[in-house]
Amino acid sequence: MPPATLVAAAGAGARLIRRPNLSLLADRCSTTRALARVHAAMLVSGRLAEDAFAASRLLAAYAALSPDPAAAALELLASLPIAPNSFMLNATIRALASSPDPAAAFPFFSHLRATGALVPGRHTFPFLLKAAARLPLPLPIAEQLHALAVRHGVHLDAYVANGLVRAYSVAGRLRAARGVFDAVPDRNANLYTTMVSAYAQNGRHEDAIAAFEEMVREGFEPGGAALSSVLSACARSASGGLEMGRRVHDLMAARGVAEGTILGTALVDMYAKNGAIREAVVVFEGMPERRAPATWNALISGLAHHGHGERALDMFRRMQREGVPPNATTLVGALSACCHAELMDEARRLFRSMEKDLGISPGIQHYGCMVDLLGRAGLLSEAEETIRGMKCEADTVIWGALLMACKNHGNVEIAERAVVEMLKLDPTNHGVYVGLSNLYAEAGRWQDVDKLRNVMNGAQLSKIPGASIVGGSLEQPESSPLPENVLT
Repeated sequence: MPPATLVAAAGAGARLIRRPNLSLLADRCSTTRALARVHAAMLVSGRLAEDAFAASRLLAAYAALSPDPAAAALELLASLPIAPNSFMLNATIRALASSPDPAAAFPFFSHLRATGALVPGRHTFPFLLKAAARLPLPLPIAEQLHALAVRHGVHLDAYVANGLVRAYSVAGRLRAARGVFDAVPDRNANLYTTMVSAYAQNGRHEDAIAAFEEMVREGFEPGGAALSSVLSACARSASGGLEMGRRVHDLMAARGVAEGTILGTALVDMYAKNGAIREAVVVFEGMPERRAPATWNALISGLAHHGHGERALDMFRRMQREGVPPNATTLVGALSACCHAELMDEARRLFRSMEKDLGISPGIQHYGCMVDLLGRAGLLSEAEETIRGMKCEADTVIWGALLMACKNHGNVEIAERAVVEMLKLDPTNHGVYVGLSNLYAEAGRWQDVDKLRNVMNGAQLSKIPGASIVGGSLEQPESSPLPENVLT
């Protein structure tokens, strides 16, 4: 409800005047109608004329609840009986940044700058950078905010830098994020935590571990976010992950850090992915609360990956007995266990029961497990039928699994059909032609080998660099220097 219509609502809202904490009521409102009643009570009681905090909570509530949060905030600002101060305006920016439409923070901020209502400072930029990090393309705004922070001399503030590191890391610009981090003279635990998380979330696992070690060496107490991030990095590190993970576990024990659901799951995942199954089970069994599917998934997947297929399936059944509902990730782990243990009948039963009994629609990874298992068993026609019957679109990975199975079992006919499908998805993939050429050669079909080589020579083919689809990411090239005219 716009502020102009609130006078009529004052009578309805007047009965709220006797309630002492109208600011708290504003925070608790879930609809604009309820908020309008609180607003009316504030007007009638004179609260808005004398309490900047109450006005800030009202602004934040309108920003969070209105269909057009920026417009609602500006309208309310214009109607306030007192001039808004920086606390009120920053609180509104914070609410907009946290709203379902974080982009609304920027036109609001631009209006405040244009009218001179707000000089951005160390309390402004963290909220704007939070909004930038939530955008689909955070980099352009993050760079502009960085330039603006430099202009106002707050870019070395630890809280502003924290927002910059997060925004750059979300955009995959780890070099820029680290540059900001290194420039800050007085770092704090939050900034270190964000840097550790940035590396871990972008697949830079060794760098995440190194940043965590630096954090501890500098005397900062790692909290839950830092611990879970470094444990995630230890779970995926190419070398030394298990040793470092054990040190982190020892650090937690020495400092009395409770192994709640999040950290307990992170420990189980770290031990299981590193093949330390006994330690993973000890942590799992020692957890006081195991209601989260992620905790079970970590152990089931680890058991399956390290060749303990039967134990993984036993854990899957125990999960159901204990009333923890499996999710799509659980089924990937269970089907992977069937693959490793070559339990064809069990895999078929699980796959059939997914949607019927568990309400889980099969995804690309579930189909991939089935194609892998069927391919290993030489059931290539059934594997092809499974792919063609998929409810989601097949990709080159799943057709490639079938092509590899055809190579292992010498089936040229199905391999040719798989290649046709792969080339529809990626016409320039060099590896597809090479795979089929090798299969022709092994079958002694040298004329087909020559024909295929002529096709390859006549086509513009490229070798696609290998990339992991599990946890890895590639950093894009660094951007140009920061722009001068920003957010105007």
